[in-house]
Amino acid sequence: MITNYIKEDGKIIAISDRKPGCWINIVPPFGAEELKSFSEELEIEYDFLIDSLDVDERSRYEREELHRLILVNTPVLNDAEKENQAVYITVPVGIVLTADHIITISAVENPLFKVFFENRLKNFNPSNHELFLLQLFEQVVFRFLACLKKLNLKRNMIEEELYNSSRTVDLKALLQIEKSLVYFVNSLSSNELLKLKMKRTDLLDIREDEDMTDLFEDVIIDNGQALEMANVHTNILSSTMEAYAAIISNNLNNVIQRLTLVTIILMVPTLVASYYGMNFDWLPFKGSQYGFVGVILISILLSLILAWFFRSRKLF
Repeated sequence: MITNYIKEDGKIIAISDRKPGCWINIVPPFGAEELKSFSEELEIEYDFLIDSLDVDERSRYEREELHRLILVNTPVLNDAEKENQAVYITVPVGIVLTADHIITISAVENPLFKVFFENRLKNFNPSNHELFLLQLFEQVVFRFLACLKKLNLKRNMIEEELYNSSRTVDLKALLQIEKSLVYFVNSLSSNELLKLKMKRTDLLDIREDEDMTDLFEDVIIDNGQALEMANVHTNILSSTMEAYAAIISNNLNNVIQRLTLVTIILMVPTLVASYYGMNFDWLPFKGSQYGFVGVILISILLSLILAWFFRSRKLF
């Protein structure tokens, strides 16, 4: 679906005609023929549109004679979430800058653009391509930070559950969060390299504009902070997983040790009973009417002495 947007009376509205300065947003569903026709109509390289649909594409930019392509990774909720899948994944958003239009394209309907459609950004105007792009970068960072906060909150809740019982489902949930953080760290690192390169080469031609340059520097700083936060959460989660693995292993060793001691203690009555099951003419208490009770009491006494011995050695 290809939609054209302009700002009119302070609001973003969709229009049918592609006016100069409008924002063109391409989201599913669309077909290959539709994209080819669109690229031919605006004389845009078809690869610029196709590259943006590859979910494994890294953040980068390309510059042609009249057009510039910028790919930036953004976090989205994993709709196909399973037990072995991440909670969030990252997908690229392609931004094509032409002389008259700014074009955004993504393989999924990205919630990143919601803030633009709802007119919640100050001084947002699609006709100002450079400012629009910087504001888009800023919203990408804010989106990462919001997702990191949600993942951290979910991790804290799972940890509270694990304090009471080590359930497999909780450990799998921690693994899902860990996978999401790996996606975030890789994407934020790639985005940071992209922005630093764009600033160094002055891809947007804003070096002489102090306000735009300051905004770009703020975006780079925020991206670095988000990357640092993702690394911190990753390290904390890795340490948590290792700690719980050690705790579970220690608990298992304790259970096995106690079962072994119980087996040894119960072996004493069994050993005494096996002696009295032998076909010998003489056995202690054989002719006594209290022989059975005596043997039972002796067996219990020996078991209690053995249990006291293990207890005194703090093995129980």
